[in-house]
Amino acid sequence: MVRARAPLRLGFAGGGTDVSPFCDEYGGAVLNATIGMFAYASILSRTDDVVELHTTDSGDSAAFSAKESLPLDPRFALHRGVYERVVRDFCDGKRFACTIYTHCDAPPGSGLGSSSTVVVALLAAFQELLGLPLGEYELARLAFSIERQDLAMAGGKQDQYAAAFGGVNFMEFLADDVVIVNPLRVKRSFLSELEASLVLYFTGVSRASASIIKEQIGNMREADSDAVSAALQLKADAVDIKHAVLTSDVARFARVLNRSWEAKKQMAKQITNPQIDAIYELAMANGAYAGKVSGAGGGGFMMFICDPARRPNLVRRLSETEGQVFNAHFVEAGAEAWLPR
Repeated sequence: MVRARAPLRLGFAGGGTDVSPFCDEYGGAVLNATIGMFAYASILSRTDDVVELHTTDSGDSAAFSAKESLPLDPRFALHRGVYERVVRDFCDGKRFACTIYTHCDAPPGSGLGSSSTVVVALLAAFQELLGLPLGEYELARLAFSIERQDLAMAGGKQDQYAAAFGGVNFMEFLADDVVIVNPLRVKRSFLSELEASLVLYFTGVSRASASIIKEQIGNMREADSDAVSAALQLKADAVDIKHAVLTSDVARFARVLNRSWEAKKQMAKQITNPQIDAIYELAMANGAYAGKVSGAGGGGFMMFICDPARRPNLVRRLSETEGQVFNAHFVEAGAEAWLPR
């Protein structure tokens, strides 16, 4: 038995610029940070000819023959994608029996990169089980390839790299799938202030990010001037918010967060909706001075920045709605695997 986990992430600025074709033509930039919410994977070796899959979040489970390719079942798309790729790339096509479990601290469509993080956690578990030669870059690149190529799931690149590396990172996305991860040396006092100021709010709506991302991709391919200008602003905001983080400037951080949210909404029509707008206005009227949706938009998690002294009031008012408030704590470690004792 091996276990693994990988952290979810909050995207502060630049989200969407890590998606082709924008990053191939203009170069993308993202500032994100991993938090103490995780995707988990466990793999148990078996002596029979069965591959058993479990998603404990939903309670789904199924058993298949290990002698042939796993069937296409949307409930286990991520499990199947990782297992088949590991067999192909690292086991010379030799299939093996195992039981795979996954669960995540956030629901799919949360905007925290949950699907990609599950893939990274699964790969980290197989890495431990089989002794695979994967560093952080190789782990993230393989996870991206499985999701975007093997499974044809629309999306960007930041989630896989955040889950693999962990910490606060400024990421650059260049042509030819070149990714550069720049870990930032951030003062602990700034992170503590940011944690005290940060409110995570789950809207209760798990949205399918693929349709939003496909709209963004379509706008870029059509050279929609508003969408391209918005993406260029998001890229600039990632650089600006990096300076705010490195200089421990919470006020500047909040200003960029707000500006970035305004630009983000120009990328695709589905990014915001009346529910999101209403929650944003409620938060701003009750102590928040910055906020945005995490991830592609349309639902999932929202984040707000407020004066720590006013945070209890903001939490109380948000708790009166249909959504749910979460605490956020930053973590430095990326994907990790271990043998349970």
